[in-house]
Amino acid sequence: MTQASENKLGLWTSTSLVVGNMIGAGVFMLPATLAGFGGISLIGWVCSAIGAFLIAKVFAQLSKMMPAADGGPYAYTQKGLGDFAGFLVAFGYLVSVWCTNAAITVSFISALSTFIPALATNPVLAIVSGLATIWFLTWVNSLGIITSGVVQLISTILKIVPIILIGVVGLFYIHWQNFLPFNSSGTSNIAAITATTTLTFFAFLGIECATIPSGSVVNSATTVAKATTLGTLIATIVYIVSTVSIMGMIPAAQLKNSVTPFADAAVLIWGHGAQYWVSAGVAIAAFGALNGYILIQGQLPYAIAKDQLVPKIFTQKNKRGVPVLGVVISSVFVSVFMSMNYTKGLVEQFKFLILMTTSTILIPYFFCTAAYVLMRFQLPIKSTKYLVTTLLLASLTFVFCLWIFLGLGQETVFWGFFLTICAVPIYVFAVLKRDKIK
Repeated sequence: MTQASENKLGLWTSTSLVVGNMIGAGVFMLPATLAGFGGISLIGWVCSAIGAFLIAKVFAQLSKMMPAADGGPYAYTQKGLGDFAGFLVAFGYLVSVWCTNAAITVSFISALSTFIPALATNPVLAIVSGLATIWFLTWVNSLGIITSGVVQLISTILKIVPIILIGVVGLFYIHWQNFLPFNSSGTSNIAAITATTTLTFFAFLGIECATIPSGSVVNSATTVAKATTLGTLIATIVYIVSTVSIMGMIPAAQLKNSVTPFADAAVLIWGHGAQYWVSAGVAIAAFGALNGYILIQGQLPYAIAKDQLVPKIFTQKNKRGVPVLGVVISSVFVSVFMSMNYTKGLVEQFKFLILMTTSTILIPYFFCTAAYVLMRFQLPIKSTKYLVTTLLLASLTFVFCLWIFLGLGQETVFWGFFLTICAVPIYVFAVLKRDKIK
């Protein structure tokens, strides 16, 4: 192994970035969220998994065409559609990451409250603990991408162990009548499938994470593509097996009111002591996802700054090769958003902000799909099959993303677009300043 490759992420650390960022603390609540729909929610999982694989395939192809593209979705969009589209993607994605990290931190503290009950009743202690977690991982990420990658790999392994154990062992405790009635949502089958696909697709957000630090990945032309596909496959298996087991073990009427569905399932299998190691799994899941997204916090501003669309200071790296200023400034915003959650008057606004910014993550998927087609057609057309395959993948991916986007609801879509449009004056100012310097 060369010195250069020693300072870069390999296949398994890149894969853990995808899996670790997908499997956050939120997945531990999904079985309870889906219980009100009945067995039809499993179809939603299948649909969202198919869509996730379509998107993963698009990013895999883009990573082969641009193997060292720091910034992932931003770099692909900027190359295919220009600076303006690229900036919109980066701005929306970065704000989403800030809000997501704030929510993950809250989930981490909530999981720790099983062991430290005061965290559930003392807002000041909870905020201090949350800030300590954010800034500890900010420090970890300043030590270099290899350190971040190792932390991500270890936490990913630790987080999926309890999920897999409950999922696999739980298959032997299933009562098939718990999946009936098949559609208990009170709506049509199509409406129920749309709703459950939209809910479960949130668990797949993070598909693109291996592409963002592409310049810091060994043999990125093939490694990023493999990590994206492999990570999506691992997450899909973990999600579906665990959901089937828990929904089969716990009656829907009880499950939909549960705040700890995985812990409840573990208690049925191993007894009351199991709730503690499941809570530990939730904490590790949140910790790992937070670490992965903090890594991304610095990579996106770095990529944009290289194109002079944000101040050039964001391109400066510390002695370990980390664009640390972007990480630090982003952690300041995450700290503010996290603290807001513990202010009673702002709780609902914060929850809405999370939902709104989730919609902005779909925008990069739209833009990257368009960029994929444009970049493909700039290359020599090898055959009719090559043309048909490209158009089919892009069309299916676009239709799926549109379906999910509409499933978010009118108000969320409106505010998601509004947030993205807020980037326009920032972009105009940056371009005018860049052109003036030239």
